[in-house]
Amino acid sequence: MNELIANGVLVQESDVAQADRAVAPSMLWHSGLLAGLAWIAFGILTWGVPNHVVGFTDWLYTKELGVAGVLVGAGLLLFSTSWAQRAGGTRLQELRPYGAWLVAVPVILGLWEYFTAKTGLLPVPFFAPPQSLIDVYIDDWQRLGGSVVNTLKLLAIGVAYGAVVGFLVGVSVGWSKSIGYWVHPVLRVLGPLPATALLPLTFYFFPSSYSAAIFLVALATGFPVAVLTWSGIASVSKNYYDVARTMGASEWFLIFRVAIPAALPQVFVGLFMGLSASFSVLVTAEMMGVKSGLGWYLTWAQGWASYTNMYAALIVMALLFSGLISLLFLVRDYVLSWQKGTVKW
Repeated sequence: MNELIANGVLVQESDVAQADRAVAPSMLWHSGLLAGLAWIAFGILTWGVPNHVVGFTDWLYTKELGVAGVLVGAGLLLFSTSWAQRAGGTRLQELRPYGAWLVAVPVILGLWEYFTAKTGLLPVPFFAPPQSLIDVYIDDWQRLGGSVVNTLKLLAIGVAYGAVVGFLVGVSVGWSKSIGYWVHPVLRVLGPLPATALLPLTFYFFPSSYSAAIFLVALATGFPVAVLTWSGIASVSKNYYDVARTMGASEWFLIFRVAIPAALPQVFVGLFMGLSASFSVLVTAEMMGVKSGLGWYLTWAQGWASYTNMYAALIVMALLFSGLISLLFLVRDYVLSWQKGTVKW
């Protein structure tokens, strides 16, 4: 048995190894094991239990969904072992915070599957099982994908116009007292007005429903961007300007190199609020008049009483809008990397 000297004390190597094992955390991922069992149970429920047949047809892709659940569960069981955790390194360790969600998702899917496909307690066609969504994504992907593209196009144009105009208005109002004298009351009176309330007027004044929708999205985006940019410009410390002036800074230098960089955190808060507001306006405009997009798809599915298509579109819409918000966060972190640790949402 080898001996080690630690802090002048002679100890046995076996004692050190035992102490290390005592303080080292267990590599076994217990939440992952529970999640794996939950996914396997969901797969067995979906594949093994017969469906409650409605009318003259059965639900498609039931077997495929059940097999997928079992495979996901088997993979989680494998990844949860001590050997996989050590071999996977940091990549598998990143899954640990999501252990509770990996358990909750199959439980929710299992309840959904049980109350729809297996027992029919939730009536058709208002409710459909998870495998029916697979049918929509496979058979109607062209119409649904085209709606996603059209929604992104309309949203990009409207948000771009609204963000640019709102930013310019906010900088002007926050910097110039004379401009603020005229624009500030307009923002206070017309700004809180919901953009959707202007739907009848916009459809009358604009040549097409598509251009009217762009205007409404831009309006919903521009107001919070203008207000938050104006607030950010107005709240910049006067000491920054004094220091810059003593070094010979011009008026344009103060605006572009002092005021705007200092107000950027507020600008991104305005963009976040404007982007969130534009989603509801966008869907409403598409449902009311625009002949394309996810809002139009929802109206079309409702007209045919195809509630499964509605659920599929809602899931796509949720993932799409959530992804855009996450993308905005990434852009903010990149642009404001010089303020890392000082700006928190």
